[in-house]
Amino acid sequence: MRLLLVENDVLLADGLQRALRAEGYTVDHIDRGDLLMPALEGGGFQLVLLDLGLPGLDGIDALKILRQKDKQIPVIIISARDALEDRIGGLDCGADDYLVKPFSAVEMIARIRARLRRREPPGSETLHLGELEIDPVRFIVTRRGELVNLSRREMSLLMQLLRHRGRVLTRDQLEGGLYGWNEDVESNALEVHIHHLRKKLGSDLIRTVRGVGYSLQGTME
Repeated sequence: MRLLLVENDVLLADGLQRALRAEGYTVDHIDRGDLLMPALEGGGFQLVLLDLGLPGLDGIDALKILRQKDKQIPVIIISARDALEDRIGGLDCGADDYLVKPFSAVEMIARIRARLRRREPPGSETLHLGELEIDPVRFIVTRRGELVNLSRREMSLLMQLLRHRGRVLTRDQLEGGLYGWNEDVESNALEVHIHHLRKKLGSDLIRTVRGVGYSLQGTME
């Protein structure tokens, strides 16, 4: 699960990134409002954490531009602006939530989970795919009733394929959802994760479309 943090306070940004990565999220960071759209153009992000008092372009103006082009990606404002009109203005401009600084990392992560949960298919939080049961909120997978231990990357890859089931995702798309900008990626890293998922969850789970990418097999229940 890949998040974009837009925050110009270096110490706060560092602390938030460490807290989020400890929860299994992949986080990229920018410190200017005018970098928001260029950062999102590469795709692969599932949620944006957006400060308002940013250099280059104020967060509210950056949010307005974002919502003209993308109305789907969840945005949580994180700001010291605590006046009622600021909070209402942020939500009216398209934010999904508004978190006033200072806040605890525990609350921030709970808010993120809540927003991401709303993007999952309706119905039960537990998804059924063949002999698999997948809880996308708690990142738990069982196969034939037995808990399957997946690494953070493996779980992120599975969730990415689930969100786009029925579509073939390219190598670049999958890697974009797994790795941050500053991470070194081995040339065969994606294939290794695919191999491990097939070994743990079933050899027929993921279909290889030669020359294109990968897609998830099976019907959701």
